[in-house]
Amino acid sequence: MIATIIRVSLLHLRRDRVVQAMTFLLPIAFFSIFAAVFGGRGGGGAEVRVTVGVVDEDRSEVSARLLGALERETGLTVSRVVKTKAGELPLDRERARTLVQGGQLDVAVVVPKEFGKSFPGFAPGGPEIELLADPSNPIAPQMVLGLLQKVGMTAMPDLFARGSIDVFERYAGALTPQQRAAVDGWEKGLAESAQKGPGKDGKAGSGAMAGGLVRTKVVDVIREKAPRTGIIAFYAAGIGVMFLLFMTSGAGGALLEEAEAGTLERLLTSRLGMGRLLLAKWLYLTLLGFGQVTVMFLWGALVFGLDLWSHLGGFAIMTVVTAAAAAGFGLVLATLCRSRQQLGGLSTIIILIMSAVGGSMFPRFLMSEGMQKAGLLTFNGWALDGYLKVFWRNAPLLDLWPQVLVLCAVAVVFMAAARLLARRWEAV
Repeated sequence: MIATIIRVSLLHLRRDRVVQAMTFLLPIAFFSIFAAVFGGRGGGGAEVRVTVGVVDEDRSEVSARLLGALERETGLTVSRVVKTKAGELPLDRERARTLVQGGQLDVAVVVPKEFGKSFPGFAPGGPEIELLADPSNPIAPQMVLGLLQKVGMTAMPDLFARGSIDVFERYAGALTPQQRAAVDGWEKGLAESAQKGPGKDGKAGSGAMAGGLVRTKVVDVIREKAPRTGIIAFYAAGIGVMFLLFMTSGAGGALLEEAEAGTLERLLTSRLGMGRLLLAKWLYLTLLGFGQVTVMFLWGALVFGLDLWSHLGGFAIMTVVTAAAAAGFGLVLATLCRSRQQLGGLSTIIILIMSAVGGSMFPRFLMSEGMQKAGLLTFNGWALDGYLKVFWRNAPLLDLWPQVLVLCAVAVVFMAAARLLARRWEAV
């Protein structure tokens, strides 16, 4: 009897493709996504390239050697110019700051005037290299900070040696002519070694890391203009969009219940028609979705101090188009599926995968470049980028046009697909 029950259960599993996908495919999909984010293929590590702009205000031999070595680092994409409608313009401090604030650069490295004269920084004081950073990506400035210390030592070991000798002479007395000659030869050899650049293994000639000898400070250019609660808006949007998709897919399933109860057939025999019925459902889901996201952000404003009131315009625009696209998504799934059970399983698979890739579960800026591009194939990615512009970057409303355009197009495509799939009920 037990064997019979097991056999019958296996037959049900064999016939139910959604349960099979939930049992076997969904775990594999999630494992693959997070393995790609954190581990990369073959255990080689996910390649997260940091986009860096460099500004050389010093224009000395020291700054040229330092920034040149930074450009050779494989984990960085370094640029000294900015592309505009008028052509390429050299980066300066203000242009670099604007690009970091707008999200086009992860970090900008500004070498100030007189930096070369005080290098290396054995003694306190002196000019500091400024890292203009966006704190929404905490890894990028720390990575560049560490690489600056590394290339400062590996690209200019002769200057570090000279600075060490200067400190020695200051406190222990001048060197003898023989000692000075030996030191000069040592510095020359170090300089020649540094000029040879990376060896066969792709690494620079010298191996030691400088322990903060390249004077550097990190400047938060986002919170100069954005509230500290902007990150709360980022997470509110991520969670809100994911549960918005769950809500619209579940509420859209009312079509299936109406079809099973015979209510849908009676509605279609009236003057309403399938087109108007879907439009009414879409408007209802859009309003419900707008209300759901609004409640989420109001809670953030009341409990966590989210600065909602000064961003009402951008919030309203993004929430309307996000809710409209999500409503179309729910109706497509409802017209595609044959039963409530099938809808529940399929929507769970699709929404969880889109949320993982699109940034609702894990910030996209910490993913590899390929994963970040894959996130733009999801509904979540575009919606979160829009909310990030509003609350984190304080972008003007006109800057939201790419996200608004894409989400509006998604809503139109989803509604057209739902209308085509709903023909099966009209043929009954």
